[in-house]
Amino acid sequence: MSQGKTSKTLVWILMAMLILGLGGFGVTNLSGNVHTIGTVGEKDISINDYSRALQEELRALQAQTGQPISFAQAQTFGIDRVVLARLATTRSMDAENDRLGISIGDENLREELMAIPAFQGLDGSFDRDAYSFAIDQAGMNESEFEDSVREDTARSLLQGAIVSGLPMPSVYADTVIKYVAEERDFTWAQLTAANLTRPVDTPSEAEIAAYYDANQADFMVPATRQITYAWLSPEMIIDQVEVDETALRTLYDDRDSEFNRAERRLVERLAFADEAAAQTALDEIAAGTTTFEDVVAARGLSLADVDLGDMTKAELGAAGEAVFLTPAGGIAGPAQTTLGPALFRVNAVLPAQITTFEDARDILREELAADRARRLIDAQVGDIDDLLAGGATLEEVAEETDMQLGTLDWHPAAEHPLAGYEGFRAVAAVVNADDFPQVDVLDDGGIFALRLDDETEAHPAPLVDVTESVSEALIEERTAEALTALVQTLRPRLNDGTSFTSFGFTAIEETDMDRGAFVPGAPLDFMTTVFEMEPGELRTVDSTNGLIVVRMNAITEPATDDPEVAALKASITAQLSSGVSQDVFQAYAEALQATYPAEINQQALNAVHAQFQ
Repeated sequence: MSQGKTSKTLVWILMAMLILGLGGFGVTNLSGNVHTIGTVGEKDISINDYSRALQEELRALQAQTGQPISFAQAQTFGIDRVVLARLATTRSMDAENDRLGISIGDENLREELMAIPAFQGLDGSFDRDAYSFAIDQAGMNESEFEDSVREDTARSLLQGAIVSGLPMPSVYADTVIKYVAEERDFTWAQLTAANLTRPVDTPSEAEIAAYYDANQADFMVPATRQITYAWLSPEMIIDQVEVDETALRTLYDDRDSEFNRAERRLVERLAFADEAAAQTALDEIAAGTTTFEDVVAARGLSLADVDLGDMTKAELGAAGEAVFLTPAGGIAGPAQTTLGPALFRVNAVLPAQITTFEDARDILREELAADRARRLIDAQVGDIDDLLAGGATLEEVAEETDMQLGTLDWHPAAEHPLAGYEGFRAVAAVVNADDFPQVDVLDDGGIFALRLDDETEAHPAPLVDVTESVSEALIEERTAEALTALVQTLRPRLNDGTSFTSFGFTAIEETDMDRGAFVPGAPLDFMTTVFEMEPGELRTVDSTNGLIVVRMNAITEPATDDPEVAALKASITAQLSSGVSQDVFQAYAEALQATYPAEINQQALNAVHAQFQ
């Protein structure tokens, strides 16, 4: 960006701040003879600059949220601190420019001022009166304003010098694009015990025991918590709930539209300016010289634009009779509508759906009974809480109420109806042996209370309980070893490109697969392995069913001449360059703030804030 263009942009921003400031701050200094809220180096932070910037942030926040924001709310968001930090950074750059001697001459300043539309008359030339009036209304004199323009421009020069000259090498974008867009062609086959010429030996008891001893970590019983619980769900007492016929009939009537739906049609409607045009279109469709789709497209519409969905006869109004006499696939009309004469295409006939009260009774009763059961349970919560608070045990509560007593060896993977509730799991995970049972509510309206009786650390499961699992694991291991040996025997021919099918393998060809592709039947990390391979390379991958053998056929690089790839590369480079530039400038700004620390007049700052209350 050129220096002139940058300067003009900054001046425009400054003028926008000045004009917006006319509505409130800036006409007079807010604190009498105090003109600043602090200094940075030898540069003042004026009260008017701070108040204008603060007001701008408030307006921006209100525009973003769409509602009024009080100053107290803005302070909780840290808006005042953000504004102050930004002004401190700006003034530290001005102080550094003074040290470096960076400024613009009078001729450049004159060009900047004359280019501002707010200072121009009706003929487009510089208007001295407009210039003086705008500056005066902004609470500044001409000297102060012109000094601010000089500082603004010099600041843009300094910032430009810091962030310019930081182009990112194309290798970064190329690497990212290659990672994302590179594709693989490969052949793979799932090998199982069926591919072996003879099955592996069945393990003996001694072999099973030895495998168990060597792999006990694979056959662990998780840490468990022995829990006693009392539980009451709506289903447990639903048979106790009486539902009268009147309530069922009332609920059925209330939900009549759900149980009884009138006959409907799936239709599309295309309106015309007059009946003659509609009739002409219908005749052409009937003659086969055009189609309904073509007529819709000729009007600049899509089928989605003319789709009405499912409609009843009453909803179609005057066109209902004609539409309901037309079979599926036919076209009705022209018929008068609120949009004028229209053609209707009938896509489907939806028959009426009638569910009698007798057919719906069981469904309605179940719903009403469940709802009343939940209310009955809710009414018992207070009494059960009182019992527990009075020292009653869970066993005693179960005897005196409808709650059911039970025990559970709980761990995160425990299979039990009560363990399926998130509320129960949350309590079971944290309850201590010293905690008193209390009633908690479940998502379905049920309630429970529990007690921790004991805890068991994780330990290997007894061999007698997992013998079958150990035997299966040993067979799987031996099968994988045998399949690996088979592949090693065939590897020379496989490496030469011999087809997998030549060895009786079921080969699957995959083409144009990117890194995020999913291959059904393969392990989740399968594509990671594939993208580590080179063309012609052969690898084996462990799988739950045996072994996978995969051969890389080709690697397809991203097409550099593809406009989409080129646009993506430019976008990645621009984003990275922008990020690096921002980081560099942020580091430089922090260094300047350390060199020129801000000294803030808290009383003046409070005076400005008081004006916003």
